[in-house]
Amino acid sequence: MAGEPAEVWLVVGLGNPGPSYAGDRHNVGYLVTDVLADRMGASFRAHKSGRADVVEGRLTLPGTPGPRVVLVRARTYMNESGGPVKQLAAFYKVPTERIVAVHDELDIPFDTMRVKLGGGDNGHNGLRSLRGALGTGDFYRVRVGIGRPPGRQDVSDFVLSSYTSAEQKTLPLQVTTAADAVESLLTDGLERTQARFNT
Repeated sequence: MAGEPAEVWLVVGLGNPGPSYAGDRHNVGYLVTDVLADRMGASFRAHKSGRADVVEGRLTLPGTPGPRVVLVRARTYMNESGGPVKQLAAFYKVPTERIVAVHDELDIPFDTMRVKLGGGDNGHNGLRSLRGALGTGDFYRVRVGIGRPPGRQDVSDFVLSSYTSAEQKTLPLQVTTAADAVESLLTDGLERTQARFNT
């Protein structure tokens, strides 16, 4: 990837590592990066920093080579994901405005999503860690709706629980749509992506 560092995007799937967290709502960012890796025909591998798994390559777009992308999953827990992301941004010479965080969002109903640039962390530990490490919140976010917990269920219990059986039927389409939104953001820009995907 040397020679054209300005072209590279960092797409960060936020989540917690390990099989015990794999199906949690909090890990939807991992699912989206799985779809993108599959589309790129590659698998996650350990980065030499030892703090993240990455996929390097280009998005595959019809008839044209897509932008250069590094898909990232930190090997740390969600609340410590900022450090590895900052390290990788420096390694690949990616400015903050070319970082995309894909994450679960409580304030958006399940099966909807929003794409935006910048903002606060809204109590999301992964976003808080990213903002703290990068020194700014001015990165893109693909916010995948999970909705609010039912009744009086604790928020932390809710995000660390599995989707309902009804949600699991719709989840693959939601994840695919979020991956489409990432591709659109990198190729068509924010405004066109928001018009298409901010349902």
